[in-house]
Amino acid sequence: MAETVTLTPPDPDLRTPGQLLPAGRRLRLVLLLGFLTALGPLTIDMYLPALPTITSDLRASAAAVQLTLTGTLAGLALGQLVAGPLSDALGRRLPLLAGIGVHVVASALCVFAPDLAVLGVLRVLQGLGAAAASVVAMAVVRDLFSGLAAARLFSRLMLVVGVAPILAPTVGGFVLRLTQWRGVFVVLFAAGLAIMAVTAFGLPETLPRQRRRAGGLAGTVRDYGRLFTDRVYVGLILVAGLGMAALIAYVSGSSFVFQDQYGMSQQGFAFVFAGGAVGLIAATQLNVRLLRRWPPQRILAGALVAGVVSGGVLLLLAATGVGGLAGVLVPLWIVLAMVGLAMPNAPALALNRHGEAAGTAAALLGAVQFGAGAVAAPLVGVLGVGAVAMAIVVLGGMSAAALVFWLVVRPRRLAVEPLEAAVAVAH
Repeated sequence: MAETVTLTPPDPDLRTPGQLLPAGRRLRLVLLLGFLTALGPLTIDMYLPALPTITSDLRASAAAVQLTLTGTLAGLALGQLVAGPLSDALGRRLPLLAGIGVHVVASALCVFAPDLAVLGVLRVLQGLGAAAASVVAMAVVRDLFSGLAAARLFSRLMLVVGVAPILAPTVGGFVLRLTQWRGVFVVLFAAGLAIMAVTAFGLPETLPRQRRRAGGLAGTVRDYGRLFTDRVYVGLILVAGLGMAALIAYVSGSSFVFQDQYGMSQQGFAFVFAGGAVGLIAATQLNVRLLRRWPPQRILAGALVAGVVSGGVLLLLAATGVGGLAGVLVPLWIVLAMVGLAMPNAPALALNRHGEAAGTAAALLGAVQFGAGAVAAPLVGVLGVGAVAMAIVVLGGMSAAALVFWLVVRPRRLAVEPLEAAVAVAH
């Protein structure tokens, strides 16, 4: 195993453009990046409490309704593959504003969707638009910050990623008390419009022309081809993707498990969902402290082992019914915490290997993550929607991630250079 890592402050004479910003502008930038980072989770999670209602209203099966979640995840995956290289070639602002615009239009049309097929297509478009916000926010951080400054900013953005899933189902449940499920998309439309306006007036271009990558489509293909030749990078993004699959299995199945199987109200489900998100948030922030003592690959290895064990306990208790609701919640929340430890470190190690094409490397990483999630969501429905089906996919995702980590990445051979940059990307 690699030696313990100790972070040191950067040389004050080598401050990055972000560190040179006045404190007020830097705070506004952090808030804006937080809004951009939140758009994807809000789009995915806000309508989760409405899934059973949509199933009844549109006279569809639970598995078919879950495909609308799959469509959103597929859009997020494909959109990142496009938005990442475009932001490397054209700058950050233009692809970002165009993507948010697509999200706003799709959200407005979702309000009037006449059937499940149309809703599914529009959810794909929502995902395509939100993808630009996700990948560009990460690229902007890489443009402006490095080292410990980037570590602090990524830590704040990880809090946003954790808080958004807590708030989104709660807001969705509140909206459903006032109106029908279509009202959720009215809220998403308004949120997208507000984020677009703030971005247009508040985010400067952060990628100078001299740093943009030329070459058009052929250059993009070459960049992706080079990434695929790096076995360790490919293995690490697969680990991140399979961890995301376990998380999305929970996201897509939880409303049916807790509302239909265990009889919870929409508001009760929102509180339970929030509990899992709190564990995930706590783990991502604990990771900051753990990185002061151990390298990211060691933390990742431990998280994957603990996740597989907890997933096995979850499946056993769900299948036997031992412990009832608590028997499902406790191991499930432990799995989510382990995902919270694993997911920052796998991308950190992967992106550290290809800093020269940050947008493209981040895009491929995001595409694999959301693509794996897009497969996991309907798989839960196909297996039966209940707690056992959710547990099977959760355990399968964590087990596959662990196998890829040891058989493909081979952590004992994983290089740790330069560790400070890897830690920065993780947070």
